[in-house]
Amino acid sequence: MKPERPLSGGVFEALPHDSAPLHVAGEARYVDDIPEPSGTLYAALGVSSEVHARVLGIDLEPVRRAPGVMAVVAAADIPGTNNIGPVVPDEPVFADTLVQFRGQPLFAVAATTVELARRAARRARVQYEPLEPIVTIEQALGKQSFVLPTVRMTRGNPQPAQSAHLLSGKLRCGGQEHFYLEGHVALALPGEGRDMHVYSSTQHPTEVQHLVAAALGLPDAAVTVELRRMGGGFGGKETQGAVFAIAAALLARATRRPVKLRVDRDDDMVGSGKRHDFLYEYAVGFDAEGSIEALELSMASRCGLSADLSGSVNDRAVFHVDNAYYLPNVRIESHRCKTHTVSSTAFRGFGGPQGMFAIENVIAAVARRLGIDPLQVRKRNLYGPAPRNETPYGMALEDNVLPALIAELEERSDYWTRREAVSRFNGTSKLFKKGLGLTPVKFGIAYTSIPMNQGGALVHLYTDGSVHLNHGGTEMGQGLMIKVAQMVAEELQVDLERVHVSPTSTGKVPNTSPTAASSGTDINGEAARAACRTLKQRLVQFCVEAHGVRPAEVVFARNQVSVGQKVFSFTQLVRDAYAARVSLSATGYWRTPDISFDRDRWRGNPFYYFAYGAAVSEVVIDTLTGESRLLRADLLHDVGRSLNPAIDRGQVEGGFIQGMGWLTMEELVWDPSGRLLTHAPSTYKIPVASDAPPVFNTWLWEGGENVRDIAHRSKAVGEPPLMLALSVFQAISDAVGSTSESRAPVPLEAPATPENILKALHELHRNPGR
Repeated sequence: MKPERPLSGGVFEALPHDSAPLHVAGEARYVDDIPEPSGTLYAALGVSSEVHARVLGIDLEPVRRAPGVMAVVAAADIPGTNNIGPVVPDEPVFADTLVQFRGQPLFAVAATTVELARRAARRARVQYEPLEPIVTIEQALGKQSFVLPTVRMTRGNPQPAQSAHLLSGKLRCGGQEHFYLEGHVALALPGEGRDMHVYSSTQHPTEVQHLVAAALGLPDAAVTVELRRMGGGFGGKETQGAVFAIAAALLARATRRPVKLRVDRDDDMVGSGKRHDFLYEYAVGFDAEGSIEALELSMASRCGLSADLSGSVNDRAVFHVDNAYYLPNVRIESHRCKTHTVSSTAFRGFGGPQGMFAIENVIAAVARRLGIDPLQVRKRNLYGPAPRNETPYGMALEDNVLPALIAELEERSDYWTRREAVSRFNGTSKLFKKGLGLTPVKFGIAYTSIPMNQGGALVHLYTDGSVHLNHGGTEMGQGLMIKVAQMVAEELQVDLERVHVSPTSTGKVPNTSPTAASSGTDINGEAARAACRTLKQRLVQFCVEAHGVRPAEVVFARNQVSVGQKVFSFTQLVRDAYAARVSLSATGYWRTPDISFDRDRWRGNPFYYFAYGAAVSEVVIDTLTGESRLLRADLLHDVGRSLNPAIDRGQVEGGFIQGMGWLTMEELVWDPSGRLLTHAPSTYKIPVASDAPPVFNTWLWEGGENVRDIAHRSKAVGEPPLMLALSVFQAISDAVGSTSESRAPVPLEAPATPENILKALHELHRNPGR
């Protein structure tokens, strides 16, 4: 039962996105919309034409002499550190002696127009000595080429061969392009002395601040990074915006003029990181009912030329191999492969989807071998009461709601009746085959890098009763700002229209974490509430001293404050407090409690809580063309006590569709030399409105409530829904498998493009072994 709403725009209300009217009117301001100061120059990057080569020489004189050029900067012109590596300093801003992917920046040029800058960048004369590239995961494994050491995690005594049934196989899932609507862009404004103000389309303003300052040879305090909103990020703007911001700042420093660097879509796709693609090998032992007794799994990912965030991404893949299932005996090996491709980076789910992909396919293979419906095997292996509630890394589940949630979804989606209908259809249809899949999601909420689990906020009260809110989170369309504003309105007991959210700025809230890991609302919302509580404490103390009441007699409610027998408007109380010289500005801070992890032992509690969900997908495939269509999707997701059901529903639906794109159509293709072939909308397909299923049921689970007292007992909703789309892949695999009596695993690779579906059909019938 949700509490009665006392305010206009507090928590639990289904409110539209705060920027929605501006989006519709075309007035929402992004970095590229900021009015350009007089004298602004425009930048372009000069990039490598080779995949892996020594740089023998770079002649930039033709670039400098090009029309309109005002400045050129390369590695030798960087006064500070030539590095954009966020964790390991292993990737340069500008390559100087060695290039390691086609499209790697070599220099930047500023000119009087965008076109002149881009034309000038192509005039450089570069001499290379080509070297043999490592492009694929298999090549990297063969050469033992890794960006980080291999990680191993073991629980129990995993010996699959000792079980009554043994199954082994290989799996592969592809990467994914972020395809945000707004590409990478930065605007650098030189200030007084050596100060630099940078507008950057980034999910991590603090990291951009630090890297820009390091490149300029300045203290962090001399650089301010600001943004109001991004046109999408999905993880692609957590680390990847640094090179563009640094290049703009270096050119602004050289010219003492504002410099804007905006890349076009092709250059963005070639030069920025992707979701990691994975190669898996497994052996699983199980009993006659499908209970998994032992699992050995090797995962290898393509990380690209540098570590970037590959450590944390691959760690989370290891953490989420179990997904919803108790694995009593398990051994996992995680290889982080170095290849001569652009560095893979954060992407919605941050390795979790890749870990879950593995176990869901293993479960499906077990069910197929035994001739059991996959849902039965999934339910048989679910986490349950102790001792079946401990993850492989030693964390006990305190909030597992999946048995009840799955049971409800079974009934709502009419799973078993539809399973029978699918079987009847496949029995009479020769060319078209249907498939059905139900998959659960258990996703841990917290940064796997412990220090990132903290946030700050700044709240001002003005004498007209309005509220100024600033925090370290960034808005990329996910609705973070409206949710945190609702929490502030609720805490102060004022209408939402009083709360004004200002742009994110490192000059207001320092040392912020990225807006990632689905923790934006939790961390920044709680920090904002802490600031509001400080202000309320000051106002209460003022009332105690001014009116002779006890603290308990001061009550904030409905834009008013009761002080004993007197009632003041919120505005009047703020004015009175100002007149009495009470500070009306406060900072707030929050750190995620109760998380710890011992990497040496791979044991601990790396997550604060878990978000849960489940989905049923029904598909049809054409066995002649390989085409697939999603006919119906039923999603049931636990968001706890939803702060804003409208925003949360949109995140569930959008995440599901983006996950469907990853698993069915979004395909990254490199040629053998390491050149990215899918570098534009003409060669890379993302889901569009017509790809949404004609029957699309989305429910926020009414039984949801966070066991942790955070954000009004809501739950994170940014990343977890993406993994509901595993049900789509499993449904396609089910349809492919229905064409053969073979008990062998369905050899379908992700993404399940028409080509891969046809390949799987061919292999399944060519090798019909059991």
